[in-house]
Amino acid sequence: MSVLRQAARVAWKDLRIELRSREIVYTMAFFGGLIVVVYSMAFPVRPDLVRAAVPGMLWVAIAFAGTIGLGRAFDRERENDTMRALLLAPIPRLSVFLGKAISIAVLIIAVAAVCTPLLALFLDAPLFADPLPLVIVLILGAIGIANVGSVFAATLLKVRSRDVLLPVILYPILIPLFVAGTHATEAMLAIPANPDKVWYWIGFLGVYDAAALVLSLWIFESLVIE
Repeated sequence: MSVLRQAARVAWKDLRIELRSREIVYTMAFFGGLIVVVYSMAFPVRPDLVRAAVPGMLWVAIAFAGTIGLGRAFDRERENDTMRALLLAPIPRLSVFLGKAISIAVLIIAVAAVCTPLLALFLDAPLFADPLPLVIVLILGAIGIANVGSVFAATLLKVRSRDVLLPVILYPILIPLFVAGTHATEAMLAIPANPDKVWYWIGFLGVYDAAALVLSLWIFESLVIE
């Protein structure tokens, strides 16, 4: 419980800074919204095309915007040299990782909350016909991206080409998450909807997030600190 309390304080610190500057969330939301708008202009509003294309559009926007948020969140720590202070603070280092992952997951969920209504508006996609599974899928997806991305973003903190390397090493590991999220969203939009398939992929996302969290907690200290 002490680890979780300290992680919540680290996350709250990051979120308070973001609430004051709104630098990262505005960039992520603008980039994700731009992808949605450009894609919506490329596809005619036809039910068959919409149901086939919307899942991919949504997760591409989340993936790209999430990568920008990950890189910028840790760039801020490098520019202000605050990561060293966090690691020297008398708190468990796992709390630092969990706090950073929580704050990034919150930002990704905020971006998804912007992109999803835009897709529903521009392409007349019935994304909110059954909102509960959609919310669960987006939250699990954000948690998975934040878990894995936080490790790699912190690892590349002092690498000059980190903006190029981060997507290269991150996306291959996130492929199962994107596949599961896309298939779950596709099953929600199917006619008729396939709730069994939706909940199957939700379960897959839950297992993926749990495995990613365990591995990230296990390797964070040795991979990042050493």
